[in-house]
Amino acid sequence: MRIAVETTVAAPVADVWRAYTTPDDIKQWNAASEDWHTTAATVDLRAGGAFSSRMEAKDGSMGFDFVGTYTKVEEPRLLEYAFGDRTAQVAFTPEAAGVKVQVSFDGEDTHSAEQQRGGWQAILDNFKRYVEAKQRS
Repeated sequence: MRIAVETTVAAPVADVWRAYTTPDDIKQWNAASEDWHTTAATVDLRAGGAFSSRMEAKDGSMGFDFVGTYTKVEEPRLLEYAFGDRTAQVAFTPEAAGVKVQVSFDGEDTHSAEQQRGGWQAILDNFKRYVEAKQRS
């Protein structure tokens, strides 16, 4: 089952790409809700390069590592990666209103498609807010 989410970010494509692929930026936006945060992130931005994000509940009750390997990197328009036995693709398409960011990924069997879509969309919405706030500052 393939699941997709998207948003349009009002910023230049270079800024959108940088915020999506820079560890310090990732730690600022990579959470699905206010009670979670990303405490560490690493990025080796090349085909075959690894990435990881440590996501934790702010109350310390739980956490997990989201890790994978980039399989295709075409700056500033496309990222593809594998995580476990699943894959994802992130496309960055410049448009009049900004950059459309489309994420598609293989779903898993533990949570419903709607739950997965909701979580990934919430993270992408945080990304949009973060990048647009940076543009205003």
